[in-house]
Amino acid sequence: MKDSIRKMHLASITDKFVKGQMSRRNFLMAAGKLGLGASALGMGMGRRPFTISQANAQEGLQPSADVIAWLKDVGKPFAGTTLKLATESTPPSNAINSQLKKYFEEATGIKVEIEVLPLEQVLQKLTLDVASSLGTYDLYYIDQSWAASFSQDVFDPREQIEAKADLAMPNYNIDDFLPALVDGICKYENRWVGVPYDIPIFIMIYRKDIYEKLGFKAPATFEELYNNSAAITKEMGPTTYGYAGQMKSGHYALECEWTSMLWGHGGSIFNADKKFVGNDEQGIAALDYYTKLRAIMPPGVDGWTWDGQGQAVAQGVAASMLSWGEFFPFFDDPTQTKVSGLCEVVIPPQPIALRKPADCGYGEIPGVGHQGGSSLAVSKYSKSPDAAWLFMQWATCADTQALITTLGGGTGPTRASVYDDPRVLANARVGAGTTRHLPVVRETIAKYMGSEPDLPEWAQLSSDTIPVSLGKYFAGSYSSSKQALDDIAAQVDAVMKG
Repeated sequence: MKDSIRKMHLASITDKFVKGQMSRRNFLMAAGKLGLGASALGMGMGRRPFTISQANAQEGLQPSADVIAWLKDVGKPFAGTTLKLATESTPPSNAINSQLKKYFEEATGIKVEIEVLPLEQVLQKLTLDVASSLGTYDLYYIDQSWAASFSQDVFDPREQIEAKADLAMPNYNIDDFLPALVDGICKYENRWVGVPYDIPIFIMIYRKDIYEKLGFKAPATFEELYNNSAAITKEMGPTTYGYAGQMKSGHYALECEWTSMLWGHGGSIFNADKKFVGNDEQGIAALDYYTKLRAIMPPGVDGWTWDGQGQAVAQGVAASMLSWGEFFPFFDDPTQTKVSGLCEVVIPPQPIALRKPADCGYGEIPGVGHQGGSSLAVSKYSKSPDAAWLFMQWATCADTQALITTLGGGTGPTRASVYDDPRVLANARVGAGTTRHLPVVRETIAKYMGSEPDLPEWAQLSSDTIPVSLGKYFAGSYSSSKQALDDIAAQVDAVMKG
């Protein structure tokens, strides 16, 4: 199929799905056949459940004078231009849209219109734009699972730097982006599909006061996580349980948590021959562990995504969770939770064993720190690509990232230097928008990050086949973990054969 025809089909089915004219299952199947990964789509709630807390003491923060001076100088020829971006509600997008873009607009005279939409609507806008080549949007927000599909529709930022030396921001330093994020989020074959823009990643969040009361140290292994959690449930249940999961049947959240535990027990989803092996010895051990941990979780966890999981910790119902690090500032906000100052973070539990990426298929990288993320890129169809390139450099430079992190609620930076920025370090204290969890986020990215496989069928497998069957398993529809995983293996084989 010609790429232009594939894009037209992709735009058509995405449009039908968003308009409710196509079921999620049928959409995922069709999207996979058209080569689109779409892991987190169609879940009815998007990916970000919490209100992102803003920092209290950072109102006086201003952009760098050097950056503003550069914008004023280089932006003059583009004054009067309007740029458009459609994006999911992410911490960087929200901070730029609500607090920061005014500085860019005032300095350059370029107006920026940012549409904050559910992820499936972002994909709808993107697919329609690339299929028509109209350039309605100048910048693309690209979920990491879409990188392969749209790699030829955006500029490689390295090429922009080389080709547009007169527009290059001083000290933009593309090598400052964390290498693991470049490989995991925006790199497809030899192209950079934009630059890393957003990084949600699993870290361990736990109630330090409860752990200290019972004489426990932070869980460093899966065994300690279970033993501590079981003891807390026994001692403090049914008021407080030791651990909360994200186990909603049929939801991508369940696949994320299962994958983290699979990787942590030495397993993988695919082997080097690209065959599903989640049902091997390590896979069965991981699901057996997950089953044991499920037994000491609060009632109702089978209906929770990461939202219910986080609320369980925030309301004092659970003492720990393995989940997205960007939610930690929410727990520190005394206006939103009962646990401000009581939670701490550590790196995820050490894996019992860890399979090498070379022994896995489709680019899968085992690691307990399950990772998501997105890129920001300039559209090749933009009518104002140079102005868009200026905005992209400003939006992803170290100075703006530091402001996003401090003003936007403690989100994880994608540049190494921002973790050491004095403005970011100054906010590493208990309170709304804290950054005190970021050293753990940085270490997890560098050493413990896990990435899902990259294949077109993954949309259907990760958001339907696997979490639906895991949900049935936890509901008692299978006689054993092995029977459940063998059934998943058979279903995966059928999907792969088309």
